[in-house]
Amino acid sequence: MKLWKTILAAAVLSLAAGTSAFAARTDLVIGIALEPPHLDPTAGAAAAIDEVLYANVFEGLTRIGPNGEVLPDLTESWTISDDGKVYTFKLHTGVKFHDGTDFDASDVKFSLDRARADNSVNAQKGLFAAIDTVDVVDPATVKVTLKNPQGSFLYNMGWGDAVIVAPESADTNKEKPIGTGPFKFQSWAKGSSITLVKSDSYWGTPASLDKAEFRIVPDAAAYVPALLSGDIQAFPFFDADSVAQVKDDPRFKVVIGSTEGETILSINNKKPPFDKLQVRQAISYALDRKAIIDGASAGLGLPIGSHMSPASKDYVDLTGRYPHDVAKAKELLKEAGLENGFKATLKLPPPAYARLGGEIIASQLRDVGMDLEIIPVEWAQWLDQVFTKKDYDLTIVSHTEPNDIDIYSRKDYYFNYDNPAFDKVIADLGVTSDEAKRKELLGQAQKILADDAVVGFLFELPKVGVWDAKLQGLWENAPIQANDLTKVKWSE
Repeated sequence: MKLWKTILAAAVLSLAAGTSAFAARTDLVIGIALEPPHLDPTAGAAAAIDEVLYANVFEGLTRIGPNGEVLPDLTESWTISDDGKVYTFKLHTGVKFHDGTDFDASDVKFSLDRARADNSVNAQKGLFAAIDTVDVVDPATVKVTLKNPQGSFLYNMGWGDAVIVAPESADTNKEKPIGTGPFKFQSWAKGSSITLVKSDSYWGTPASLDKAEFRIVPDAAAYVPALLSGDIQAFPFFDADSVAQVKDDPRFKVVIGSTEGETILSINNKKPPFDKLQVRQAISYALDRKAIIDGASAGLGLPIGSHMSPASKDYVDLTGRYPHDVAKAKELLKEAGLENGFKATLKLPPPAYARLGGEIIASQLRDVGMDLEIIPVEWAQWLDQVFTKKDYDLTIVSHTEPNDIDIYSRKDYYFNYDNPAFDKVIADLGVTSDEAKRKELLGQAQKILADDAVVGFLFELPKVGVWDAKLQGLWENAPIQANDLTKVKWSE
């Protein structure tokens, strides 16, 4: 009898241990709205690339933390010369790429030289414009010399576009990404999902998750059913209009945070009649931001009057520059010789903020005499037609890159905006490291963009996250376009 009691007790203990082990699960399915066009962060502008790969598969010299802070990554420390032009990085040793090749200073030199080369396809080539030379001091030390001091250099090196890649695999990263991060690429089922698995040879703190699948769910109406069924455990960027369906369910955590996503009505500044300041200003006066925010972001977006996140310490509130004023908009159109109105097109990419916001904006502009034809486009079409070929009149998009006000100074950028005064401010900003002076210059830049009504500034995209209540470590805010899984784990 005692023997049977012993066996029974052992079985109970075994079952309890098994239950405990099962509770602390190590797999995760994350829902994302958009499929990346490819998987190389150094060769594309789509935010969806970084949302899968940043900090998970690829790493940079530095990285951006959950509150927008600059943290060391592949570099364990750095020193800066007195003149602010020479950065000497001491690199971690014993680091390997996922294909088994060693990481060292030569990979840093290769990556930075490749990103700034004349034939570079890096979408943020301007991040590297201040670099003069990159020198390998020894395998664990690299020296970067700048043409001039640049206060944002360490931050710039933390962008997804600045991750370090190996010469052996750089050309094939679009389909088979190979980095140094805590996760390695396993598979990509086109149109369905991208799967990462834990890297057993990671140089740093190992990930808690063994497997993470990024499930592509383009239809926002499918988010809630996917959560309720358990098929997907987290939507870091959830549909704002669906929050009410889950916010009182104790099985889920609803987290409202901030992003770097300036949501704007982009305007082709060189295409008549939008090349006239009065027309662009008329658009700004015609926009009723509150109605747009209520309809396109469930009232959760924060209004903006220029290209800067309200969460930034350098933000200037210019939302009062163009109060909603239909009569003023009509008056400006009359000054521009367009008192009888005109027709134009509005190309809308897939996100709900664009499709829903587009309907509202088209109605508001119609009230002042602008007859817009709405043209829905897929992301690939938007990137080709609008972003690359500048074949558009108006469009709506959230620019989620951090601290990216300089995009308005780029001569080949899709806004087709050209203002030497603005360019001068951005150029001065690039060689200024003093924080007070930088704040002053950023204020000037914001005011110029508002005065020129370069685009219709709408709202800062909220980060609405919904995930299983037992899941820990996902970011509340989105200071950079990322779903960083390095500290994500399940509680028991």
